[in-house]
Amino acid sequence: MCHVIVTCRSMLWTLLSIVVAFAELIAFMSADWLIGTAKASSNADTDNRTGGSQQPYHPSLGIYARCIRISHIHHSNRDTLCGPYAENFSEIASGFWQATAIFLAVGIFILCTVAFVSVFTMCVQSIMKKSIFNVCGLLQGIAGLFLILGLILYPAGWGSQKAINYCGHYASAYKLGECSLGWAFYTAIGGTVLTFICAVFSAQAEIATSSDKVQEEIEEGKNLICLL
Repeated sequence: MCHVIVTCRSMLWTLLSIVVAFAELIAFMSADWLIGTAKASSNADTDNRTGGSQQPYHPSLGIYARCIRISHIHHSNRDTLCGPYAENFSEIASGFWQATAIFLAVGIFILCTVAFVSVFTMCVQSIMKKSIFNVCGLLQGIAGLFLILGLILYPAGWGSQKAINYCGHYASAYKLGECSLGWAFYTAIGGTVLTFICAVFSAQAEIATSSDKVQEEIEEGKNLICLL
């Protein structure tokens, strides 16, 4: 018989697992890892003729994506275009960024799998006599290691020609040059820290769902058990 067990700690672990997975996924897909040096509009002549102001903008560069501003020749308006700069894996700017993409993709896949499974832990707490919480916590720890490896390798790619085009000639491995770090990089770091917090907290979720109070309510024949 399926017993739906909901505790404060198990629900918190589930919510954190889902948030971490989405945060890492969004950061990975974003182009805002590096914020490039300010660039002037490419249609300065048009601005002068139309009386418009020439406002600089900051292009951004991600692991495989970028954001640039496209200027319309016959109009003063401009559009920011974001999308992949690499049509395939081999076109990613640096071998270090290719390794980063692999490590982050593996870590995010594990996190998304755990997030999906965590939703069902309210009804199923063990499989093949193994606690799902403990297994998921172990997987989250492994995912965190993959994320760390990816984040360590990422700055080594700052010396690639693509990064130099955005950050100036002073950019090199582990040196930003004239660029600044974007929100996606900090989100990835924060998500990695939360990943390890989730891995540790999974043990608390296991303790909460197998406590004496839970067992007493199961013996009383309750199918829905909610504990703070």
